[in-house]
Amino acid sequence: MKTERIGLIEIGSTNVFVQRIFLAGIILALPASGFGAEAQSGRGAPSGETSQKQESAAQPGQNESAPVQMMEQHALDRLKQMSETLRAAKAFTVRSRSTVEVGAKTGQHVTLLGNSEVALERPNKLRVKVTGEVPNFDFYYDGKNMAAFAANNKVYSIDRAPETIDELLNIVEDKSGIHFATADVMFSDPYSVLTRDLTSAFVVGSATVDGSPCEHLAFKSRGVHWEIWVETGEKALPRYLAVTYAAVQNFPRFLVEFSNWNLQPALTPDSFVFSPPSEAKKIEFRPPPPAPTGRQQKGVKE
Repeated sequence: MKTERIGLIEIGSTNVFVQRIFLAGIILALPASGFGAEAQSGRGAPSGETSQKQESAAQPGQNESAPVQMMEQHALDRLKQMSETLRAAKAFTVRSRSTVEVGAKTGQHVTLLGNSEVALERPNKLRVKVTGEVPNFDFYYDGKNMAAFAANNKVYSIDRAPETIDELLNIVEDKSGIHFATADVMFSDPYSVLTRDLTSAFVVGSATVDGSPCEHLAFKSRGVHWEIWVETGEKALPRYLAVTYAAVQNFPRFLVEFSNWNLQPALTPDSFVFSPPSEAKKIEFRPPPPAPTGRQQKGVKE
């Protein structure tokens, strides 16, 4: 589980810093009018020292007793089973509804709603469509090229890409500034990504999500507290995800609900190939600029 990344987007005439908490599950990337410097501000997480201090200061009741760390094997086993379900799928499609909390200049939280449609075929095909209050775009990867198209702005970018989805996910943000919310579960081995730097794991209990019986699991790594609802039985698919950034002011949250999982979709090679419209303007992918300084971030939040 990665720590937060901070991006800058516009809501109307207001710039807000978005906690780009793109973990596993939903593709809710944040490009704006283009894909790169024009589209996003810098990424980057607080330093380890800062995150630790903020997280420590944020723990409720810390003066009474230190937080209990636990590592329940059943929670890890269920997460592993979910990972194996996704890993074994040669292809899948999924839809999602998500909310992400952002901090505005007024100091209040603003909640943005997003939707995504994801089609993935291993080892080297991916298409994502993002709609909602977040900037809308389509992303294509066909094993040779990656392309992003913002229909509202009539701009697109296209560039050479690595040979596999794993390699793509490792370079796409640094190269283009685009980050996928479901990146962690799109890897060929989601379990190894999700459990990196894990410090706590336990089973919360049983729950029902959109009619599907699930086990509610909770995990923790430095600065990030996350929960996932995994469908019971052999399917073991993720149904809901909640992430809280304990090392960030006001504890912003990212929530996503998964639906319409299909592990045997009928996909064609053309589904992943981008053909630019004649009226669209080509712009270059650009890496995101450096993250805002602490003073700049404070200025936005105040």
